[in-house]
Amino acid sequence: MSTTTVAAPLTTADAEALVTAAREAAEAAGVTVSVTVLDAGGHLLAFRRDDRAVLISGETSTRKAYTALQLNAPTADLVEAVQPGGPFHTLPTALDRPLLFIAGGLPIRRAGRLIGAIGVGGGAPEQDHAFAGAAVATLG
Repeated sequence: MSTTTVAAPLTTADAEALVTAAREAAEAAGVTVSVTVLDAGGHLLAFRRDDRAVLISGETSTRKAYTALQLNAPTADLVEAVQPGGPFHTLPTALDRPLLFIAGGLPIRRAGRLIGAIGVGGGAPEQDHAFAGAAVATLG
């Protein structure tokens, strides 16, 4: 007899809390960001773009979240894989939705299962990664 670990899905309340946590982390650092949270199926659960943010930051945060979800890995860990000769070199053109291989996208897991992803855009890549990580850490 085997047991299956059931992971609660990412809720809208979870997603809104993630957006708030990422925004607060960014504001504490003096940075304005856009934040996107997707559920495990790639559906938008929460989104925030501040009018002071660079216009493209909204698209950037969404593509980072989508990339982290599709590949179930932090986007910062994937940069080398898409370089010429890397294992994912042709992947960005093989999918219907463009991916973005720059820090700031993180998969969200609960009980070891992928339940969604967050993307943060607007700061330096390392900052976006830290803001996303701070938000995910609040889920507990």
